[in-house]
Amino acid sequence: MSNNLHHLLKQIPSVDEIIVELQLSKINIPHDLIVNTIRQSLKDIRKSITENNVSDNIHKFTLSEVRNNVEIVAQIGLRKVINGTGIVLHTNLGRTPISKSVIDTAMSKLSCYSNLEVDILSGKRGERTSHIEHLINSLTSSQSSMVVNNNASAVLLMLNTIAEGKEVIISRGQQVEIGGSFRIPDVINKSGCQMVEVGTTNKTHFSDYENAITKDTGAILVAHTSNYKVVGFTQEVELLELSKLAKRKRIPLLVDLGSGAIADFNHYGLPNEESVKWYLKSGADLVSFSGDKLLGGPQSGIICGKKLLVKKTQKNALYRALRCDKFTFAILEEILRTYRTSKDVSENNLTIHLLTRNRAKLLKLGRNILKTLPSKIIEKYGITLVDSEVEAGSGSLPTEKIESVSLIFSSTYEKPSNTAKKFRLATVPVLGYIHGNRFRIDLKAIPNEQIADLSKIMIEVLA
Repeated sequence: MSNNLHHLLKQIPSVDEIIVELQLSKINIPHDLIVNTIRQSLKDIRKSITENNVSDNIHKFTLSEVRNNVEIVAQIGLRKVINGTGIVLHTNLGRTPISKSVIDTAMSKLSCYSNLEVDILSGKRGERTSHIEHLINSLTSSQSSMVVNNNASAVLLMLNTIAEGKEVIISRGQQVEIGGSFRIPDVINKSGCQMVEVGTTNKTHFSDYENAITKDTGAILVAHTSNYKVVGFTQEVELLELSKLAKRKRIPLLVDLGSGAIADFNHYGLPNEESVKWYLKSGADLVSFSGDKLLGGPQSGIICGKKLLVKKTQKNALYRALRCDKFTFAILEEILRTYRTSKDVSENNLTIHLLTRNRAKLLKLGRNILKTLPSKIIEKYGITLVDSEVEAGSGSLPTEKIESVSLIFSSTYEKPSNTAKKFRLATVPVLGYIHGNRFRIDLKAIPNEQIADLSKIMIEVLA
């Protein structure tokens, strides 16, 4: 090692010196994480010096590099973002948006302790589902219900309880795969059941089910094709007819509904989605669905239907591994209370509010945003307000388009990818999308309370 190189390396401050000079002990992350980040930074700096990439102001350079790296590490984690993709149920952005009022009310019940598993009247141990079972039952016309941590868990638990070691009949046209390679055949297999396929991809007849039933049949499973539709030369058996067959053969009819709607979407001018109540009234013995899709709640899976079967499912040893915590129950309770009727849902249910907010209201919001922007920004970036169409997201309301409005950026000075990056790196990240070689921010999934923030960020990013 040359004397000059040795001299440069000696100018690098120690870990303790850096912590003191940069006051890193005040940063709200674990001390060991700060130390590890500094050590990795120093390792990179030594390499740069050795390769003659840095030769001046070593001390100042080191502090600058470490500060930047620690700030990056400190920012890693959950952050509030503005969803400009137009997709209300965006899985990568947390799926269901939940209003601040719902969260505040839910969290106020959880500080210190709560009666999660205590029956206040008797003073004895209670069941955590009891806090919301009466709400679910009344909204779905179910005899009984329970909650687990997501719908995949609900399907697994339902099958394992009802048909472990037996055959489960399902149409070939319903062997769905959703995000993350979640496949119905795999879930049936993991539940300890043997899958029996009936019909074809596009056509399944009543006789296909009837002929497949044997003494080894444990259940008939109907899986909602929540993220696609088969159209054209098709046929499927009506649930009511399938229910009659199941009852005649004394076989449970199970429905994996996927999204699961309680609101009357026709009433709100949205694409039709049959409600959970409709499936139960049509003869399903058990129905499972997501709490964090069309319902508008936290990540959870709900099983409802015949009391005897629900209680049997609750006794399954797997239930303890799949049950929800107090935070999920508290938020889910508040969301269920937003449903006065299927046609009267409180605006505190942010998912339903955003999905049902019409184009006229979005246009008004868009015009208000444009009014706050300096004319030079609008001109430079060619910002215009146009009609758009979006999807609900997360496999809900598949293939259906919902009216919306988008801000389009048509700058000749900057690539769309660069504009998108600027918005992602804003003080509050804004996630838009690029289509037709133009960056776009759709307003469908942006709550009213974030519109003012979006206006400020646009000025911050584009000025």
